[in-house]
This record gives sequence, structure tokens and C-alpha cells, in this order.
Amino acid sequence: MYANGDIFVGEVIGTAILILFGAGVCAAVTLHHSKARGAGWLVIAFGWGLGVLAGAYTAAPLSGGHLNPAVTVGSAVAGGTEWSKVPLYVGAQLTGALIGAAAAWALYYAQFAANSERDKAQPTVGIFATGPEIRHPAANLVTEIIATVGLVLPILFFGENKGIGIGQVPGDRAGVYGSGINVLLVALLVVGIGLSLGGPTGYAINPARDLGPRIAHALLPIPNKGSSDWGYAWIPVAGPLIGAVLSGLVYQAAF
Repeated sequence: MYANGDIFVGEVIGTAILILFGAGVCAAVTLHHSKARGAGWLVIAFGWGLGVLAGAYTAAPLSGGHLNPAVTVGSAVAGGTEWSKVPLYVGAQLTGALIGAAAAWALYYAQFAANSERDKAQPTVGIFATGPEIRHPAANLVTEIIATVGLVLPILFFGENKGIGIGQVPGDRAGVYGSGINVLLVALLVVGIGLSLGGPTGYAINPARDLGPRIAHALLPIPNKGSSDWGYAWIPVAGPLIGAVLSGLVYQAAF
């Protein structure tokens, strides 16, 4: 069982690394005067997947490397994480997401400044948070629910194999890391979700990944940054949480 202090430190650091890589690759592909500008969706999908890889490997010994309230809630519904620890996990994940988003902004500070000096400055919220290609709340919500089930349910089932056990899962498998291949599998899973399921909404599949950076976007002194699109912000929070609960219930029914 993980100590509360370890959970907080692990989730803050791991989630900050995840968001630094993720917001960083979005900035790299989007902003003017970036060497990766226009590199495309494939680069973004792998950037986020490698962010999961780096963040989860860092956090795993301390907290299990959830980095995502949907993973934490899904694990709690499935019986692998104590409900009393869920607020601690989620609070740490949001804190780490804010830190990671601020670090990505600092890293691309000159590019954000150059963007603001152009005649038609680009909106910047998409670097930090998700948004739909077609704004249809019901369809967008369903997309996030299904994509999150595609993440959380495999993670829970990975834990049934002691060779690839991931973090806290039900029964005596809790805390088993096996060969460490578990984190690589999850990273590849995130890449696959991005490539296959990410087109409609940008695949938040993680409330902290979207909400923390969206708050950072609203607070950071980014010139000509545009709206933070708070009207959409509930979908990448509610959808992944619903998907997490469904995943945990399916796991419970299967085992």
C-alpha cells in the first residue's frame, strides 16, 4: 500500500512530466517559429504516449503511476484503490497538470510571444486543452466515454497478468510491477487511442490532463491567447469519469 506522502509526490511529478511532454508536443506542432511546426497528428499522438511513458515510470514506485483521475476512479470501482485515497490522487494529479502546463508555456515562451505579434494570432487553448472538431455536446461526451473505456478497461485487465501488473489493481496483485512492461503497454495504448479514437475531440481521456492545463491557460500571461473555452470544459471531465465507472463495473462483472 502506498503512503499518502508518496502518492502526492509521485502523482504530482508524474503528471507534471506527462503534461510537459503533451502540451509541449502540441506547442511544437502548432506555434510559429517551432522546428516541429506542422509535423501533424502522428507526432502529437506519439508525444502524448511518450509523456505517459516518462511520467508513469517516474511515478510508479511511489504511487502506482495513475496520472489520471479516470484511472484512479476506475481502479477504485474495481476494488484496487481505496476510495479514501481518491481525493488525494486527484488533487495531486491536478496540481501536477498545472505545473506541467506552466513548464510547457515557459519552455515555448518566445514562440508564444512571437505568435502574439502576428497580424492574426493563433488561439492557444488547443495547445493546453482539448476541443471538438464538430461541436455536438452529446456526441462529444459519448466519444470521451468510449475512448476512456478503451484506456481504463485494458489497464484493469493488464493487472490480471502478474508479469505485467500495473499499479494498484484488485486482489493480491496490488503494487506488482512485474518486468515493467506494463507502463510501456499503457503508453502504446495511449498512442493507439490517439490515432484511432482521437479525431473527434482530441481524446482527453483524463480530466486532469484537460482541466489543469485549461486553468493554466486562463491564468498564464499569454498575450492574445484567446478564449479558454469554458463552455466545453465539462465534457473532458464528465466523459472520462463516466467511462472510468463503466470500466470498473465491467471489470467487477467479469471477475
